[in-house]
Amino acid sequence: MQTVLMGKRGTVVVPAKMRERYRMNEGSPLLIEERPDGLLLRPSITTPIESEVYTPERLAEFFLNNALSAEAYKAARKEVEAMGLNPETIDHIRWPKRA
Repeated sequence: MQTVLMGKRGTVVVPAKMRERYRMNEGSPLLIEERPDGLLLRPSITTPIESEVYTPERLAEFFLNNALSAEAYKAARKEVEAMGLNPETIDHIRWPKRA
């Protein structure tokens, strides 16, 4: 574990030894994941989409998490229901309920 500082526009410098260990270079894709205890940053492996097979639950998670508006979220929920799944059982970030 190592402490680093955040720079302008949210830039974070990954220490050289860690970049070497994980074979990270300028332009390497990274995943950042929000977790209950903070953020997790890790190298991403990219593969062509054609070679990946997703379960219906994983597709539902994509639909629900990628909604960019409340209306899109409602539409994604309907799409998930049309797949025969209950959106409440899918792990995803829920849009705030309106008062």
